[in-house]
Amino acid sequence: MLNETTTNNFTENQMNDAHALLDSNGKQHQASRRTALKVALGVGYTAAAGDIMAQTAIKTSSDGLKTGEITVEVNGFKVPAFMAAPAGKTNLPVILVIQEIFGVHEYIADTARRFAKMGYLAIAPELFARQGDPTAYGAMADLIREIVSKVPDAQVMADLDGMVKWAGANGGDLNKVAITGFCWGGRITWLFAAHNKAVKAGVAWYGRLEGAPNPLSPSNPIDLVANINGPVLGLYGGADTGIPVASVDKMKAALANGSAAAKKSEFVVYDGAPHAFHADYRPSYRKEPAEDGFKRALAWLKANGVA
Repeated sequence: MLNETTTNNFTENQMNDAHALLDSNGKQHQASRRTALKVALGVGYTAAAGDIMAQTAIKTSSDGLKTGEITVEVNGFKVPAFMAAPAGKTNLPVILVIQEIFGVHEYIADTARRFAKMGYLAIAPELFARQGDPTAYGAMADLIREIVSKVPDAQVMADLDGMVKWAGANGGDLNKVAITGFCWGGRITWLFAAHNKAVKAGVAWYGRLEGAPNPLSPSNPIDLVANINGPVLGLYGGADTGIPVASVDKMKAALANGSAAAKKSEFVVYDGAPHAFHADYRPSYRKEPAEDGFKRALAWLKANGVA
């Protein structure tokens, strides 16, 4: 059981992440009930995400794709996931698409479809499933306190191992495994690149790099550079209030003394871009860095033998 001090340390890290997700007034707006209602994994948006920017939200067609919800049993628990892949094809490169703190909602599912359109078997697991349903929370602070802060890194790593195994039995080429993630999932991208030897490359979007350790999160990316198996491309915002450029610079220095894959890792910092600049459904979306980042992500995966 966690004591109060440990819990406070953990939630402080998470709240620092969340602070960068708030608008410039420091307020969080409620999404409409209709917009936020989630009827299936990857459908609709989580209410705690705030205002939904329908005019910029990208909608990727499922034409030519096989998409839907799967479940993968890991340690006796059936972990749900959204998957998307080119229809009728096998021996596909595999990419794990890792959620923000808001779970696997429409934005994450659409991102998976985008990778599937590029020829990947994309899998977006709901990594909070054991702890609860993120769509049940209307306030970000409540979501972090009741669900996100209770998710152990070890649980996440095991669930992702299970997704890789599932991919290998369902049309994926385990010689071509990658991971990408956003915000909370950006940190997980770094961790999994250091955890699973099958990972050939990763792309981390504005994931936290350092922080106070605790029993559920004993290490952060900066602590694991010696173990990185596949090089990671970090895509970060120069105006991110939760992850300052100084933190990125510290990570660069650590990577230079890490594994061979760590030394190959790179960062792109977009001047003036805030946290969550790729999140096309949020006010933080910035079209140019988002599009450039996705192009760089695809090129990075190809250059490192995944595509």
